[in-house]
Amino acid sequence: MPMSPVEIEDLIKQGIPDAKVNIEDLRGDGDHYAAYIVSPAFKGKTRVQQHQMVYQALQGRMGGELHALALQTSVPPES
Repeated sequence: MPMSPVEIEDLIKQGIPDAKVNIEDLRGDGDHYAAYIVSPAFKGKTRVQQHQMVYQALQGRMGGELHALALQTSVPPES
């Protein structure tokens, strides 16, 4: 059973509590999503490390319940 955008967002926010998360259903099929995630927790981390943090927050659902997820991660701009 596919995951809903709300479920994906909730898991990411549980794993990265200060994250701002936007989930987009790319094809309208509930199977292909894009996630745009901004978090201070990403500061000083490589893009690969940032993505690993997101995958860890998804608790092993990537590739199973969650078929495809395009990630864009970033640190919030400094004010």
